[in-house]
Amino acid sequence: MGTKFSVGDHVSWNSEAGRVSGKIIKVHTADFDYKGHTRRASEDEPQYEIQSDKTDHIAAHKGSALRKID
Repeated sequence: MGTKFSVGDHVSWNSEAGRVSGKIIKVHTADFDYKGHTRRASEDEPQYEIQSDKTDHIAAHKGSALRKID
């Protein structure tokens, strides 16, 4: 079990374009549909929807892919 994040936390993650940062806008603790695919999530391994600081793009990631920033 990794770090738990909350709505409003500022985080960063690696993408094809390099390091990206954004704010968590939703925490999923049950399986959910994201862009036509079922994403697996649970209380022990939640997934997070993050809105990019630069583009307003919404991404979904596991907590293990995220790093909290100030």
